Amino acid sequence: MTSDSLVLLGPIVRYVGTETATLWFEMAEASTVTVVTDAGVRATERTWGVHGHHYALVPLEGLPANSAVHYEVFVDDHKVWPPEGRRAAIHTVDALGPVTLAFGSCRRGDNYSDESLKQIGADALAGLGNALIEEDPSRWPQALLLLGDQVYADDPSPEIVERLQARRRSGEGPRSAVGTDAENEICDFEEYSWLYRESWGLEPVRTLMASIPSCMILDDHDLRDDWNSSASWRRDIETRPWWNDRVIGAYSSYWVYQHLGNLSPKELAQDEMYAAVRSAASDADREKLLADFALRIDRNPETGRWSFYRDFGDTRLIMIDSRCSRNLDPNNREMVDEKEWAWVRERALETTPRHLLFGSSLPYLMLPALHYLEQWNEAVAQGSWGSMPAKVAEKMRIGLDLEHWAAFTNSFNDMAALTRELSRGENKPASIMWLSGDVHCSYVANANFGVGGQDVPATYQLTMSPFRNPLDLPIRAVNKLAIKRPAARILSKLARAAHVGPSGVEWQAEAGPWFDNGVMLLTLHGDSARLQVRHAHVDDAGEQVLTETSTLALA
Repeated sequence: MTSDSLVLLGPIVRYVGTETATLWFEMAEASTVTVVTDAGVRATERTWGVHGHHYALVPLEGLPANSAVHYEVFVDDHKVWPPEGRRAAIHTVDALGPVTLAFGSCRRGDNYSDESLKQIGADALAGLGNALIEEDPSRWPQALLLLGDQVYADDPSPEIVERLQARRRSGEGPRSAVGTDAENEICDFEEYSWLYRESWGLEPVRTLMASIPSCMILDDHDLRDDWNSSASWRRDIETRPWWNDRVIGAYSSYWVYQHLGNLSPKELAQDEMYAAVRSAASDADREKLLADFALRIDRNPETGRWSFYRDFGDTRLIMIDSRCSRNLDPNNREMVDEKEWAWVRERALETTPRHLLFGSSLPYLMLPALHYLEQWNEAVAQGSWGSMPAKVAEKMRIGLDLEHWAAFTNSFNDMAALTRELSRGENKPASIMWLSGDVHCSYVANANFGVGGQDVPATYQLTMSPFRNPLDLPIRAVNKLAIKRPAARILSKLARAAHVGPSGVEWQAEAGPWFDNGVMLLTLHGDSARLQVRHAHVDDAGEQVLTETSTLALA
C-alpha cells in the first residue's frame, strides 16, 4: 500500500512545548501509528474510530528543548512520512528566546486551479508553506494561529457541492436538509470530513501543517453565518429541520479535527471526554458520546469549554471562544458567559508574562466607525428607542453582521476593565494584544485605555483576515470609510443618542486597512514586539508566494 492510501490526512503537528509535542492523524483504516524521532523519543498509538473514520493523536514527551527534532511516521510498520528524499521536523520551544506567531483567519479550502486562483486569489497558507519549506527549522514560527472559519459549512466549494448533491440523490446521509435552504450545505460528520481534507490535504499546506504547530478556534462558518448573533437568531435557526444534525456534525468534527490538538499532552491525559471516547466499546458508542456532547454544549455552553491557553516562554496566549459561549439573554448579552469570562480572567491574572495575547476570532477593537455602529445597533435592538425601531435594528444586526465585541457592550467593558487591571499591576506586561480575524479586512490599531503612569503596556488590536476569501469591492469601500475620523465621530454621537455610555477606550488604526489574502507574523523578544504583514500572490513561475507589505515596531 502507498502512504497516501494509508494516511487520509496528516501528520498535523498540533501542540509543541519545550519538551513535548502531539501529532494528529486521520487514517484510512484501523491501524497502529508510530512516530520515531532522532532525539530517541518514540511513541505509538492505536487509532479509534467514529463514523467510519480512524484517528490518532500521538503525544511525544522527553524531547530536547529549543531543538530541531526530525521524525518519521510508520503505520503498521509501513513508513508513510516524510516523502522519499525529504526530512520532516518540528522545533521545540526556546523558553528564553524570541517567539514568532503566524496568524489569520477565513480560509476557503478550494483547489488551486486557474479558475479558483482567479476568483479567490492566492492562498496565504500555501505561500507560507512555500516560504518555510526550504528554511532552517530554527527560523520557523513557534505556532500558526488559525483564528476561525477554517471551514465553510454554509458555503462549500463547487467540488464539495457536487459531492453533496450526489450524496443527496443517492439517499445517503441525513434527510433533514433535503429540499431546504441548507440542501447544498454541510450537514453531518462525513460531510465535514470532506471539508477538512480539502482544506488541509493539498501541498504545500500539508507540509506546512506537518511542521508548524497549530492552535485553532471556531467561528460562525463552522456552523452557519451569524451563528449566535442574538436570541432571535437562535429562536429562528432552531426551527430548521436540519439544525440538530448540523450541530452534531459540526461539534463532533470540531472536537476531533481541531479541539483535541489544542490541548497539551498533560491536558489530554486529564480530559474526561477524550478518555471516554478512546475507551468506548465501539464506534457507535463513541458516536453517541460525541452527539450527546454536541447537543449539550450547544444548548448549555457552560457544560464545556473550547477556550484554551498556551505559554511560549514568557508569552501567554489565551484563545477565547467568542462564538459558542455567548450569553444571548436580551437583558444581559455577553460575548462570553459568566463562567467562561471567569476562566479568561483567571488565566490572565494567574501569571506575569512579558506579553499577554488574547486570541479571538472576532476583533475586540473594530474599525472605529463600525464599533460605534454596532454599539448603537445593540442598544436600539434591545429597545432604547422603542419597540418598532428595535425590530428594524434586529434585522440590521443579522443582515449586516453586527455581532462583534462592540455589539456585546457588557463584555467589551469587562475586557477594558481587565486590561486596566493588568496595566496597573505590579508586574505589568510589556504588551497586551488582541489577535483576531473574521472581518476579511486587516489592520493594526493602537489603543489607549486611560491608564496613566510610566511603563504602560503597549495595547494593540491586530486583525488579519482573510487567509483566502477576499471581500467584495462595495464592502471594501465601507471599511475604508469606517477608518475615517469624521465617520467615527458621527456614529459615536449616534451611539450616545441610543444611551450607550462611553467606554473610556480610544483607538485608531495606524496601519491598514488591507484587503488582500495574507498572514501576519508577530515576533516577541524581551519587551519588544515587531509585526510583519505579508500578502499572497501568484508569481511569474505560477507559485503561490508571500510579499512583505509592512513591518511595524509595536513595543
